[in-house]
Amino acid sequence: MHYTFYPQGVCSRKIELDVEDGRVHNICYIGGCNGNLKALGALAEGMTVDEVIARLDGITCGDKSTSCSDQLARNLKAALKDAK
Repeated sequence: MHYTFYPQGVCSRKIELDVEDGRVHNICYIGGCNGNLKALGALAEGMTVDEVIARLDGITCGDKSTSCSDQLARNLKAALKDAK
């Protein structure tokens, strides 16, 4: 299933990804720190949704209470909740 998320409180404006058989694929951020977010997508490619959430949830950026990584985790949690 394809998802589009709109992060809050961070530089990125949009996150696009696919979830197939419980694993994340094709993570693409619009806006934000291009190289870092491409690396994040490459590292998370093929991980289970639960693993991505466990690794990225709560990560902050500078003095912000969230980050682009944390926003991915938060949005995946919400998507899981909606799917139930």
